Amino acid sequence: MMFKVEGHKLRSGVLAFALALTAGATFLPVEPVHAQTRTLPDFTDLVDQVGPSVVNIRTVEKVAQRGAGNGEMDEEMQEFFRRFFGQPAPGTPRQGPRPNRPQQPQEEERPRGVGSGFILTADGYVMTNAHVVEDASEVLVTLPDKREFKAKIIGADKRTDVAVVKIEATGLPAVKVGDISKLRVGEWVMAIGSPFGLENTVTAGIVSAKQRDTGEYLPFIQTDVAINPGNSGGPLINMRGEVVGINSQIYSRSGGFMGISFSIPIDEAIRVSEQLRTSGRVSRGRIGVQIDQVTKDVAEAIGLGKAQGALVRGVEAGSPGEKAGVEPGDVITKFDGKAIEKPSDLPRLVGNTKPGTKSTLTVFRRGSSRDLSVTIAEIEPDKPAKRASDRDEPTPKPSASAAAKSLGLAVSDLNDAQKKELKLKGGVKVDAASEGAARAGLREGDIILAVGNIEIANTREFEAALAKADKSKALSVLFRRGDWAQYALIRPAR
Repeated sequence: MMFKVEGHKLRSGVLAFALALTAGATFLPVEPVHAQTRTLPDFTDLVDQVGPSVVNIRTVEKVAQRGAGNGEMDEEMQEFFRRFFGQPAPGTPRQGPRPNRPQQPQEEERPRGVGSGFILTADGYVMTNAHVVEDASEVLVTLPDKREFKAKIIGADKRTDVAVVKIEATGLPAVKVGDISKLRVGEWVMAIGSPFGLENTVTAGIVSAKQRDTGEYLPFIQTDVAINPGNSGGPLINMRGEVVGINSQIYSRSGGFMGISFSIPIDEAIRVSEQLRTSGRVSRGRIGVQIDQVTKDVAEAIGLGKAQGALVRGVEAGSPGEKAGVEPGDVITKFDGKAIEKPSDLPRLVGNTKPGTKSTLTVFRRGSSRDLSVTIAEIEPDKPAKRASDRDEPTPKPSASAAAKSLGLAVSDLNDAQKKELKLKGGVKVDAASEGAARAGLREGDIILAVGNIEIANTREFEAALAKADKSKALSVLFRRGDWAQYALIRPAR
């Protein structure tokens, strides 16, 4: 006979012996073990504390008046405006007879949008999103006590989506700014704003992730706090009543909230706002390089080991990067000693550096690291890339040795005119690419600069580098296409 006790099987004899030992024994009471429990948070005090600092922002824009039947809103939208705002929708035709005279094009002011913001200082500076006030001819700020002010746009920065406006008022309740480094994933946060124009709406949730990279200039705070159109520019608040972010974006397939919201970290927003208040614009640093991701395969092939850093695909002529000695194919692994884990880290670090500052770039080049001194310049609009051409001198005949053929390559030397135009010291031009080379992404017209971490100047050095390469492993090839450089991995034929 067998018994099952707490998942273990005991033979009947062993169980009987154990019961005999305990017969008549006295046992001390054992306190039951309870799972740790926590009550749900109460946000009422936070609302009382922060609510007076959150404002509603309405914008107006001037547009050309349109004739009847052109762009009129549908009945559902007209009903929405009647129910929630007590007025007809903009552009709704008025009832009654119309004068029989020609319609002249006129400008009229129409509501452009509704957003949120919060009071940054007691003397009337208000922070919101740049997209809330973009193209607005007039900005109206309504306080929770129903006072309304016309606001002046002090400055707006599209890259970070941060804007500062000013109202003429004093003694206003300013928010407390939190320490973003203390924000933890999983902690409760709250938002106050005006979704769909419904002022002072409170929603809550938790921090889902920090440093969420969405491809924008800044990393975002991700939450599951309900955010909808109209919440933009409102504060994200921690349980200490401090603002830790500006609600900016949502992920949605329907246009409404789907459980994923993004907020601008307040430390970045404050840094931007200080520049906007000082000069009305944001000055950012630049070094003039085009960068890309370092894949795991490329990192292993070039000896970097870990997929990290920013791969330099191109260096702008005359830029701080070129003057510092940065070359296409370099992997920038550190900026002023701070590690570059992913490509987006570099523009953020450089952008936050004051132009004119001397900084240090650590680059990985052909198997080893080196430090380069660079003087940061001020950011400017990107210049269109220039395409290289192969004119002025006849191109040498293709070289297709047995080693090159095994990779699917035919190459030739660059003439002096090509080197001058491309601003290259050397390299070989791909005249044909097939099989392994084509599968790796190489094509006619590419310029091969290095093979297996060995820099090459001509076809002779190209052949020598191929001879040294391990034929059983993928071969890393640094090549340039137009103005941009990148790596390709030519894998051995099977």
